[in-house]
Formats: sequence, structure tokens, C-alpha cells
Amino acid sequence: MAKAIMIQGTGSNVGKSMMVAGLARAAVRRGIKVAPFKPQNMSNNAAVTQCGGEIGRAQALQALAAGIEPSVDMNPVLLKPESETGAQVIVQGKWTGTIRAFGYTDAKPKLLSKVMDSFHRLAKTTDLILVEGAGSPAEINLRNGDIANMGFAVAANVPVVLTGDIDRGGVIAQLVGTHSILSDTDRNQIVAFCVNKFRGDVSLFIDGVTEIEKRTNWPCLGVIPWFNDAALLPAEDALDVRSMGTGAFKVVVPRLSRIANFDDLDPLAADPSVQLQFIDAGHPLPGDADLIILCGTKSTLEELRFFKAQGWDVDLMAHVRRGGAVVGLCGGYQMLGKAVHDPDGIEGQAGTEVGLGLLDIETVMTPQKKVKRVKGYDIQNNNTVAGYEIHIGETTGPDCLRPWLMVDQRAVGAVSENQKVRGCYVHGLFGSDEFRTCFLNALGAKANIFNHFSNIERTLDNLADHLENYMDVEKLLELSGPV
Repeated sequence: MAKAIMIQGTGSNVGKSMMVAGLARAAVRRGIKVAPFKPQNMSNNAAVTQCGGEIGRAQALQALAAGIEPSVDMNPVLLKPESETGAQVIVQGKWTGTIRAFGYTDAKPKLLSKVMDSFHRLAKTTDLILVEGAGSPAEINLRNGDIANMGFAVAANVPVVLTGDIDRGGVIAQLVGTHSILSDTDRNQIVAFCVNKFRGDVSLFIDGVTEIEKRTNWPCLGVIPWFNDAALLPAEDALDVRSMGTGAFKVVVPRLSRIANFDDLDPLAADPSVQLQFIDAGHPLPGDADLIILCGTKSTLEELRFFKAQGWDVDLMAHVRRGGAVVGLCGGYQMLGKAVHDPDGIEGQAGTEVGLGLLDIETVMTPQKKVKRVKGYDIQNNNTVAGYEIHIGETTGPDCLRPWLMVDQRAVGAVSENQKVRGCYVHGLFGSDEFRTCFLNALGAKANIFNHFSNIERTLDNLADHLENYMDVEKLLELSGPV
């Protein structure tokens, strides 16, 4: 019979995703067959499963840590924000449409059955399920119909370990406050706590642990120091994405308002020859960039308006006039064209927005969403590429007659006549080591080839070691309950 335990947090970004990944790798080392599970995720950073379904990027990383293939049952409900009040809803890997915040509140109880179906199906294939919560169980205003935290934990009777983030300050209040605000039923579901992201001498917090244990009657499983290599693993939240590297080749990325699949950039950030710089709203794109990359987005028309409002369109044109290179990925590819049309209002209000005009293409949004893994090669240099597509919209135009890639026997993408501007719908390109190295060096970098995915595997091993050193992993596994 499978067992399960759930890692919840006192808030968002306390390190739940990293903890589940590290625990998965630690469990695998013990010969335990383990699978990750997140009932509800909210992220524009998605991964594609073998069956062509979408799940959160964090669950794909956790599956990698567990040594298994990602499946849609690992993240049965994925919300991909398109605006301040609306999001795409992905249920068991499939796009079901866009829903507003109030509408989703009504829909949550109906989604619990899908969540439970996936959970029990996953339990049939594994020994241990490591469940990740979302946000905080202390958001009791969201408790009615909850499927992300205590609503799921109680329905599935899964024990909970509550994680506090000491780096934010006030971790005693985080944990004790959560204890005090929960109902008796929810409080009794929590079997232990831990403190994450400690900086300095862990022994200095012994008295703090004692106070939390005394006030909650929960045992502490550990005070976990900051894991310095966390930035080497794919980030789930756009707020975690930051500039990295000190290399001579400067890659500049405007931080779009609905930036998506930004882990496309991780292999570049890991390259010693590259300096990856994110530019926030209100700041100009620097004039010394070698390459500017426009990432994916969930709202292309709105993103074009946002981009122009920052004056980035002017900066981008100046970059091109200086001979700089530009790459657009997915929504960024659409933005580089002459226009984007959304006649049916699929991504928001119906209409047309003039594009940046660096590629002679146009895009029409269509209701069919393409989600699939792809393999192929770079047409110019014949280097192997592998990645995935997640997009709506059909792109056509003269520059598509100069495709960038050949994938699954299809010519895809577009390249400008001067070869300086290019784009495509394929995510994950830069994870292909020979392609990435050749591409960078053709633009003037001095990159040496390295195995990006070996670096991720090594970092996951180090993360597991880190948790083993500072957390009672054996006790956590003992606290897991039968499914």
C-alpha cells in the first residue's frame, strides 16, 4: 500500500518545491519508489508530458528527482494567469478554457474529484507520494472548497509537515500564527514542522525551535540552511528569476508582465561565457547587449502594449540598428511580427495589436492549443534540438520561408533576411548542448560545451545531501500515512 505525506508552507515561496524535489531524491536513494503530487498549481512555467499534457515545471523537476517520467496526474489542476483576474485552467493536462477568479471559487469543489482521481491513480504506481501544497493553509478565507492545502489533506487524510521561511523574518509568528488560526480538524492534520532558508549558525535558533514546539505541540524535523545552488534548478515563480553570470557575452531579457516558460533561459544562465540580465519595467534595455531574448507570455496582445509602454520597442530597434541579435520564443516570437490578431478574444479582449515588425510574419490566435514534445535539428548547422511546444495561434508570412528549425519533419520558426532576428514556438532549445554552444559562438561568444542536464542531476543530488544533513528525513518518512 502506498503512503503519502504533504509539505505545506506558511506562505508562498518558502521552498516547498525544492524540498519535495530533494526529498524525492533522498527517498529514491533508499530504494523507495516515489512520485510527486501537487493538487493545484499556479504558474506560467509549464512542462509537457509524453502524452502531450501540461503540468507545472516544478512537478516535472520533482519527477526527474524521483527518476520517473512526468505525468499529468502529478499536477491535476494547473492555473496559468493571463491577467490580474483571469487564468487558463488546465485539468489533468488539458486546457479547459479561461476562468475569472470568482468563477474559479465556484469551480473548485467540482475539481476535487479530478484531483482525487489523479491522486489515487498515482498511488497505484508507487510506494510514496510526496505532496506539495500551494500558498498557505492560513488563508482561511480560501478554505471553503480548497483543493490546494488542507482541503485536499483532510479529504485524502494525508499527514502534513508545515514549513516556515526564516529568511523573511518572523518565522515563529508564521508557524505559531498558522497553528492558532486553523480549525481543530486542519490543525490535527499537521504532524511536524521545519524551518527553511536559515542563514548563519543553525544552533542560534535552538531557543526559537523550543518556543515553536511548546506553543504548537508539533515536533521540529529540522532547521535547514539556505541552499546556495537553488538558482541552478528551474524556478517556478517569475519572482524568483534573477540576473546571473559575469561572462563577457551579454544576454538581455525584458521581464514581461506575464512572462512564461522562463526556464528556457536556465542553460544560458549556467554558461560561464554568458551574463544574463533581466530588465524590469521602467528601465531601458541596455545598449551593450549582444543578444535580446523575448520569452513566452500568456497574453501576447496585452504584452505588446506593456512592452511599448516601457519604451522597449524603441530600445529594441536601436539594438537591431547596432547589429545586435534578437530571439523570440513562443509569445515573444509572435510579438516580433508585424501584427497579432485575436478576433475571438481568446486571450482577452478581441482585437489586433501592431507587432514590433522585426520579422515579416503575422499571427492569428485560434482556439486550438498545441501541446507536444518535439525533436529535430537546427537547419543552418544541423545540430540536434529537443524541446516542446505549448501555444495557441498560427503564424505565417514571408520570413517563415526561412525557417529556423526542422522538428518532427516540419520546418518551424522564422529568420530575418539579415539572419539577426529569429523566433520559433519551440521551448527548451537551449538545453540542447551542441546547438546552444554553436548558436552563442556564432554571435561572438566564447562558449564551451557542457552538459546542462548533468548539472541539474548533480544539483538534485546536492539538494538531497543538504536535506539529509539538516533534516530528519527518516522521521518524515515514518510520519507518512497510508493512502
